[in-house]
Amino acid sequence: MPELVICNTSPLFYLHRLRHLEILRQLYHQLVVPEAVRDELHVGRMQGEDTPELEAYAWITMRTVRVPEVIQLITDLGPGEAQVLALALEEPGSLVILDDGFARAVATARGIRLTGTAGVLLKAKQEGHIRAVAPLLDTLTQLGFRLSDATRAAIVALAQE
Repeated sequence: MPELVICNTSPLFYLHRLRHLEILRQLYHQLVVPEAVRDELHVGRMQGEDTPELEAYAWITMRTVRVPEVIQLITDLGPGEAQVLALALEEPGSLVILDDGFARAVATARGIRLTGTAGVLLKAKQEGHIRAVAPLLDTLTQLGFRLSDATRAAIVALAQE
């Protein structure tokens, strides 16, 4: 297990909507969230979205980016993605959980270990925390989560469903 797991907004939002946010605690025990992610979830809540209140989870901690100037260099990402990647660069060997395609490409280019919401669900299935991935992927799609047919098929195949 990586020493530090840093999570972006989308996985928190969608796992909460699936009522499976606890999977993150079961898989990783502790989670770090940058301030921008907390703020994005709060804005969503103020706009009527069903978002988790991170303060209610003792296993989720907020962390501030130590060199905020780095974030200004990442202009094509939202604040949450930029801070997640900045924290990962500050903590080599950490794992990031994010779904945004461009952010994933940046993470890969920088050698940052990553997974996404679908990857978390697959790991949860493999470790016996959930019974099936496919129905949850279907629900995610209904909630507006974007997942290519090829990626969905690969996840379902890896889950042996």
